Amino acid sequence: MTLAAAAAPAFAAEAAAGPNTPAPPRDARPPAGDALTEAVVRQVDLATGMITLKHGALDNVGMPPMTMTFKAKDIAMAKRVRAGDSVRVRVENVDGVMTVVKLEK
Repeated sequence: MTLAAAAAPAFAAEAAAGPNTPAPPRDARPPAGDALTEAVVRQVDLATGMITLKHGALDNVGMPPMTMTFKAKDIAMAKRVRAGDSVRVRVENVDGVMTVVKLEK
């Protein structure tokens, strides 16, 4: 069998797809968008608006699972939770400060 004969089926498959058919994405996962991460509230400081969370991976900011203190988007958010609460959060880098921008109980 010649090289040309062996390669013919591959070229035929490409031709059948058509020149305007987009290639499938390399990473078929949907974008993270507003994905929420599971976390447990460890501490809330209402005076500073800070919430300490033991959280899963925060993929959108490249942070592995750990316990860390974050700024709450607003004081009302901090007032809704207590130490020990299981929550789902969205953390983003807001003007250089890691901030909880969405929180669900």
